[in-house]
Amino acid sequence: MQTNQMFSQMNQAALARLMGRDPKTIARNAGICYEEETQLFHIPTMGFSVMLHYPDYAFTPELPGWHSLVILHYLDLADGFPPTGREIPFGAMRSGMVRGGGIDRKCEMVIQSMKDLNEDTMADICKNIGGEPISTNADGAWKIPFLPNFPVMLKLWLPDEEFPASGRLMVDESADHYLTIEDAVTVAEILLEQITGGAS
Repeated sequence: MQTNQMFSQMNQAALARLMGRDPKTIARNAGICYEEETQLFHIPTMGFSVMLHYPDYAFTPELPGWHSLVILHYLDLADGFPPTGREIPFGAMRSGMVRGGGIDRKCEMVIQSMKDLNEDTMADICKNIGGEPISTNADGAWKIPFLPNFPVMLKLWLPDEEFPASGRLMVDESADHYLTIEDAVTVAEILLEQITGGAS
C-alpha cells in the first residue's frame, strides 16, 4: 500500500512538471519523434516502441508502473546533451556513491548466481531487449537502448577455473543529463529482471 501511494505521488508530480511544456522541445531534447497531427510521442525502449499521447501523457500500450515513471522523468529532465561513448558505473553518477554503488554490486552478484551462463545465452537475452554487441575488453558486451539517449552497457566475463562469471551494467558518462541516480537504479533493476527472466 505504501509503495503504491509513493508511486502515485511521484507519478502525479512528474505529470505536473510536464504539463504545459512544448512537446516539440521535449521530443528534441529526449531524442524521440513527436507527431503534431496525432499529438503522439513515439518512444523506443528496450527493443520496442510505446506511444505517449500529448497533453495527458497516456501510454499505449501501458507499461509497468516504474518503467512508465522513468520515461516521464526522462522526458522532464532530458536536455539534449549527446552521449559521449564513455562508460561509467552507476556509482559514478551524481550522488551515486551509495545507491549507485549498491546496484553495481547487485549486478555482479546477480550475474554470478546465474546457472550455466554463456555468451550465446546472454547474447539472446540482450537481443530480445534491443541490445546490440559492442567491442570491449570483456568476454561479451552489449549496448541496450533503454531510452534513446540513455543506453546501458552490459559487460560479461565468463567463468574460468579460478573465478565465477561476472558482469557489470554501465551507463554513458552523459547519464546525469537524463535521469537521477534513483531513476537510473530503477532502470538497472528493470534490466536485471529482464536478464534473469530471459535466462530461466
